Amino acid sequence: MAENSTIKVIPLGGLGEIGKNITAIEYGEEIIVIDCGMGFPDEEMYGVDLIIPDINYLLERAKNVKGIFLTHGHEDHIGGIPYILKQLNVPLYGTKLTLGIIGNKLKEHGILDKCTLNNVDPGEIIQTQNFKIEFISSTHSIAGACCIAIHSPIGILLHTGDFKVDYTPVDGIKMNLERIGELGKEGVLLLLADSTNVEREGHTPSEQSIGETLDRIFTNVEGRIIVATFASNIHRIQQIMNASVKHGRKVAVSGRSMENITEVARELGYLHIAEEDVIELDEIGRYRSDQITIITTGSQGEPMAALARIAFSAHRKIKIEPNDLFIISASPIPGNDKLVSRVINELFKKGADVIYEALEHVHVSGHAYKEELKLIHTLVHPKYFMPVHGEYRHLKHHKDLAKKLGMKASDIFILETGQVLEISDKTAGVTGKVRTGNVFVDGIGVGDVGNVVLRDRKHLAQDGMLTIVAAVEKESYSIAAGPDIITRGFVYVKDSEELINEVKEIARIEIEGCLKNQMIERAVLKVNIKKAVERFLYEKTKRRPSVFPIILEV
Repeated sequence: MAENSTIKVIPLGGLGEIGKNITAIEYGEEIIVIDCGMGFPDEEMYGVDLIIPDINYLLERAKNVKGIFLTHGHEDHIGGIPYILKQLNVPLYGTKLTLGIIGNKLKEHGILDKCTLNNVDPGEIIQTQNFKIEFISSTHSIAGACCIAIHSPIGILLHTGDFKVDYTPVDGIKMNLERIGELGKEGVLLLLADSTNVEREGHTPSEQSIGETLDRIFTNVEGRIIVATFASNIHRIQQIMNASVKHGRKVAVSGRSMENITEVARELGYLHIAEEDVIELDEIGRYRSDQITIITTGSQGEPMAALARIAFSAHRKIKIEPNDLFIISASPIPGNDKLVSRVINELFKKGADVIYEALEHVHVSGHAYKEELKLIHTLVHPKYFMPVHGEYRHLKHHKDLAKKLGMKASDIFILETGQVLEISDKTAGVTGKVRTGNVFVDGIGVGDVGNVVLRDRKHLAQDGMLTIVAAVEKESYSIAAGPDIITRGFVYVKDSEELINEVKEIARIEIEGCLKNQMIERAVLKVNIKKAVERFLYEKTKRRPSVFPIILEV
């Protein structure tokens, strides 16, 4: 090994934000990528469906990228893959369920047969020229989760992925703390650890505790039970199914993602329920209400998800009935509180009963609380530490936690997305920054919506639009028709006739002024009309609608 050889750790997403997790690890002429997630748009991103990371850095070095290694199958870690693989077709490595979920996505995008998916079991090691990538069994709110240890020429990097320390997991597959401890004894150069729940004291409750709550709630319910949860939380779904079967209920699932993931999980042996205990949604009418459980999507109150459609009477197959019990077995992602409250309120209005996290113990987190993070730090005792997966405050609290456990502040690195952490066998530091950012996905368009378009959408949403249409006769230099006014989201024409007539008059004066000089230059006409009308509307209304003049020549 050359004396000046270094390893670079480059987060291309997932720092200072929740979601969009992707990290590049580079040594010499070789790059491996950990995860490739998506983010969710905020309310300012009008019309945007999802956000994926800008991978320009990887595209410029495409021949060096050896593969994407996946910690687990949640959207914030795999959601960007179908879009990224269309630009950078490299092998994927992950556990059975992770690849099963991704396979469905790639099929929908029509690229499954062009992609290389490599199933990796926990304990297995993938060898590249410079790296040995080891998958280590972990526990999280989805089956098949792993930590990833990267054995490089200058030391071991341990990436926890999303994790919690569950000593009694539903599937019996525990986090391999023994192997993590062994790596700690060998010497870990850098630890990258999940920071999502660093603010919470104590230990995360076991997923099995939810099963006990569900069993108690299911007892003596006279109506149907409709449970909303994350489609990817196979262990939660398993416990809902177990409680249903125990209490003599058939299980139906609603929501496309729920149907897809439960089908994949059953095929791969992650979800266990007898064939006769599962029914189609079309069959629920054949059974008494106290014989039915429906597992559905929409626990975050998403307007188009199944739960919201049921609540607002827009679901084609499920109508609210007397004695229905709804259980929302999830906690709102930050920012979704209002959406969830809206759905809960509507369900109560329609006469249903609703149980949610504030009332009953129907959800536990999949992310480690403070004491579990302390355990990992103590087992690993890394030379350097880089908190990941969280907003800035989470990263800062995780740094403080590591300091309390004895690490020097100079050995802990809070990075921004795109910064390069360069480590040699003797030193570590931030040595530069690469291009990163957000790529917006809107419908089938990827990257064609940028900040300018979002600014226009915001402007239209806030102030509306006003269109002025006029026809001018080329030969006589006169107005042949119009000007007519069309408005959207600004004022209602019939209620504002005086204002609209004044706008028409201003537009007419501007057009006639240009025509008097025998000038029919549409660009000039449009600019003059636009400026005059915008100035008038602001003086009159203190609002700035988007003004669109349309000039036709006849």
